[in-house]
Amino acid sequence: MKRLTARITKEHADIDEPMARRIVAQTAAFLAAGAHSPGQRLVPSKLVDIGWHTFILHTVDYAAFCERVAGRFVHHVPDDEIEADGRDSKTGEPLRNTVTAMTAAGLTVDHDLWPTSATCGQCHAGCHDSPKK
Repeated sequence: MKRLTARITKEHADIDEPMARRIVAQTAAFLAAGAHSPGQRLVPSKLVDIGWHTFILHTVDYAAFCERVAGRFVHHVPDDEIEADGRDSKTGEPLRNTVTAMTAAGLTVDHDLWPTSATCGQCHAGCHDSPKK
């Protein structure tokens, strides 16, 4: 967690250490929610996507976390059905499904990092945590 926090603050000057710790925690919760919600398309918020991109660069730690939490590697898969503003093009839902899945899994939701009208601008084409079937 400390390495991820440090990398986020180094690469994103507008994010301080306390916020980076929150981002890392919510990234872990987002990935765990995906493990508890197979088949659901969950999308990260803009800030959580920063955490996911940072975490996935640490491949050994990321793979071990995924195996421990999900029992498999959690791929980062761009999805054309996720609009640039973070909404699912089929449902129009911004991040509601992800927050609902996190809550249902008993995970803590830092609502400041999951605004209902948030955008996920990191991937531009959108992304989610499982390949299309």
